[in-house]
Amino acid sequence: MFGLFKKTYSLADLGIARGAVDHHSHILFGVDDGVRTLDESLKTLSLLEQQGLKTLWLTPHTMEDVPNTTEDLKARFEELKAAYNGPVELRLGSEYMIDTLFEARLEQGDLLIQGKNRVLVETSTWNPPIGLWDVLQRIKSKGYFPMIAHPERYNYMKDSDYDRLREMGCLFQLNIPSFLGLYGEHPKRKAEKLLSKGYYDMIGTDCHRFSMMEQIFSRKCLEKKDADRLAELYKFE
Repeated sequence: MFGLFKKTYSLADLGIARGAVDHHSHILFGVDDGVRTLDESLKTLSLLEQQGLKTLWLTPHTMEDVPNTTEDLKARFEELKAAYNGPVELRLGSEYMIDTLFEARLEQGDLLIQGKNRVLVETSTWNPPIGLWDVLQRIKSKGYFPMIAHPERYNYMKDSDYDRLREMGCLFQLNIPSFLGLYGEHPKRKAEKLLSKGYYDMIGTDCHRFSMMEQIFSRKCLEKKDADRLAELYKFE
């Protein structure tokens, strides 16, 4: 009977984030619905230092409701870098909602990209934007690779949609809170399925608050077999 109870661990227990890259966060202060103050940004970065994180991508929202400009985000990024003197490498990107504003920025080439040519994009959780597939093709025609933020959270997507995205060459970013069950059972099941199919390329916390980051690293729900699967995604540069 006792063998039925599997021992579970937290991310901190397994040390998965050591030397790793987080591709999605809202820790750049005062620019969206994420961290509000510089102090909270620094406090969150201190926690990530303790976990041994190597690189953190700061990816604030850019959308019609949060029309951040590239120049303003760069200026705020420089403020954070000036205040932070720790070992975590900070990089600036953005999480772009696929909407009219994004299409205008795409045409202008006014995007904050990851690596040489990767663009982090999202849609509504419940409904696809009009012309989603055409927009993704336009992203590719401009020389970018679409990185699909937290695909497991899109309730409207079916297995065939995920297959089509992969066939198009889109990259998938797993939200670690989804895998940990922090968003509920449905995203967790989807994340497990997509992970088992080998569809994910990279990982992100998508953290909006210091308290959320504490939960992410302390939640004891992982088995040791999960360590290798997640650690591989954390290595993606």
